[in-house]
Amino acid sequence: MANFNFNKVILGGRLTAEPELKTTPSGTQYVNFSIAVNRPYSKGEEQQVDFINVIAWRQRAEFISRYFRKGSSICVVGSIQTRSWTDGQGNKRYATDVVADEVNFVDSKGEGPQGGTSYVPESYSAPSFTTDNTPKFEDVTDDEELPF
Repeated sequence: MANFNFNKVILGGRLTAEPELKTTPSGTQYVNFSIAVNRPYSKGEEQQVDFINVIAWRQRAEFISRYFRKGSSICVVGSIQTRSWTDGQGNKRYATDVVADEVNFVDSKGEGPQGGTSYVPESYSAPSFTTDNTPKFEDVTDDEELPF
């Protein structure tokens, strides 16, 4: 049997507080923050929200602290990490965090939580996508033509 290890998560949500850039004693910058992620729900049900803890390091941490604010929409790509410790009363405690490998803007420029105030850097330009290399698909009108 093949060894299968995969730890990847993609989350989209809103920051629950202002991200605060911190520095470890060895000088490495980091930021801890939490994002609120809505759960899918059906009509008539109450909306439920999960609060996910995220940590970002070095340049990524600086980027987040500079361009994101409380209420900003954010997309985080990373991995899940668990940690444990013993608290002051001798109880074993556990925490699960997402370690951010990538972070991306979700709101368009000027659509952030600041009521129109942009938190996207002026030098930032969204990637452009062209359809020149888009594969051409033909419509299949008869199920008999399908290969499965």
